[in-house]
Amino acid sequence: MASSWSLIRRSRTLIHHKKKLAFLGIGSAPTFSSSCSSPFMKRPCAASAAYINNNYSSAHHHFRFLRRFESTKAEAAQLELQHYVTDDDDNNQVIDFPGGKVAFTSEMRFVSESIQKRVPCYRVLDDNGMPMKYSNYVQISKEMAVKMYSDMVTLQTMDSIFYEVQRQGRISFYLTSMGEEAVNIASAAALSFDDIILPQYREPGVLLWRGFTLQQFVDQLFGNTSDLGKGRQMPIHYGSNKHNYFTVSSPIATQLPQAVGAAYSLKIDGKSACAVTYCGDGGTSEGDFHAGLNFAAVMDAPVIFICRNNGWAISTPVEEQFRSDGVVVKGQAYGIWSIRVDGNDALAVYSAVHTAREIAIKEKRPVLIEALTYRVGHHSTSDDSTKYRPIDEIEYWKMERNPVNRFKRWVERNGWWSDHNESELRSSVRKQLMQAIQVAEKAQKPQLSDLFNDVYDRLPSNLEEQERLLREIVKKHPEDYPSDVPL
Repeated sequence: MASSWSLIRRSRTLIHHKKKLAFLGIGSAPTFSSSCSSPFMKRPCAASAAYINNNYSSAHHHFRFLRRFESTKAEAAQLELQHYVTDDDDNNQVIDFPGGKVAFTSEMRFVSESIQKRVPCYRVLDDNGMPMKYSNYVQISKEMAVKMYSDMVTLQTMDSIFYEVQRQGRISFYLTSMGEEAVNIASAAALSFDDIILPQYREPGVLLWRGFTLQQFVDQLFGNTSDLGKGRQMPIHYGSNKHNYFTVSSPIATQLPQAVGAAYSLKIDGKSACAVTYCGDGGTSEGDFHAGLNFAAVMDAPVIFICRNNGWAISTPVEEQFRSDGVVVKGQAYGIWSIRVDGNDALAVYSAVHTAREIAIKEKRPVLIEALTYRVGHHSTSDDSTKYRPIDEIEYWKMERNPVNRFKRWVERNGWWSDHNESELRSSVRKQLMQAIQVAEKAQKPQLSDLFNDVYDRLPSNLEEQERLLREIVKKHPEDYPSDVPL
């Protein structure tokens, strides 16, 4: 006779193998919702300041976030007890355990590894750019919408040209944001310039929105003397103190706990701002993701975690990364308000981030946003994604689910955009980029000594020795070193 444990394992195996490929391999397909409600969602959060100020009185008018667990509060604790105690149990049989009261039960019941119904995905625009029925979202002006679309086109054009420049051997590396333009631009538009950004590496659109010039982007890629990083970083590792944008760091997910620390600092200083950090679905497999979420929840840090779930961590599909219902439920596990958003819907992303910011600042608490999107481009110029995913899948997301085209249709229907505007914009951006590339290529490279500067007030002896040895080697083997780097 099989043991109860083996039966549980068999059931889990059967359930797992019955799951069909729906959204990028994670169980059944998540449904779209214009109000984003789910069995988890018990307390609503508004898409306006008035909503929060009125103690959530207009809950039904706005999309909802996964509720933060609040068992330490008497009222919330009582609700939890009523939910979990069965009719056969004595409601008085509870343990006042540190962290909140826990009910006893005579039923031996294991918590399921996942719910049968997936958390729905909040969206405003359908694939044709038409507002969904009963959709609730934060209204944006004509000026805001036009700038959002213009920056999405600019980011798209940057990726196309810079990718080809790398293929020509003029820069060493590049990484595109193709297919994820809405997550970049819409999230940036919903934030304040006082908010601190800690990016991963696929968020140049956030920096573009904040005013980083095309010339500055190109200078960083070529690593010349105008590069703010003085050529020390590999291409696409942008950063700017002026724009409150921390420099990109290659190690995955290290920025997440750092963002919590930055957010906590803002909270202590009483600033009306929050920290915002980004990661991909692959980043959620790192320990820093879990440490960051737990740190944020415990410290009530005003930080927004935005996860771009684009289906692939380089060549690893999401179904090989986790068995949970994507990323959104991980926030609930740590006691963080969370929401799943259609990452290819600019209005949905804008509304979710705008509201998350209000929650983070006014409630002094973290928020997790899972944006379902798709990485249309290769992971980087070092990758060929056709080796591990079908081309027709890529083409489907590139053509049918294109976030730029979807938002364009909505802007056009409002009478805010025309074919003339389109051709003029694309021609202008391309011309500016080509001119910026010519300037950057002709600019001088940083001096060799810049490799050792800007860390210590006075260079320590070990670095002085390293610089001396490097200069000797360069002079001895000049053919192995770039001739355009001043010694």
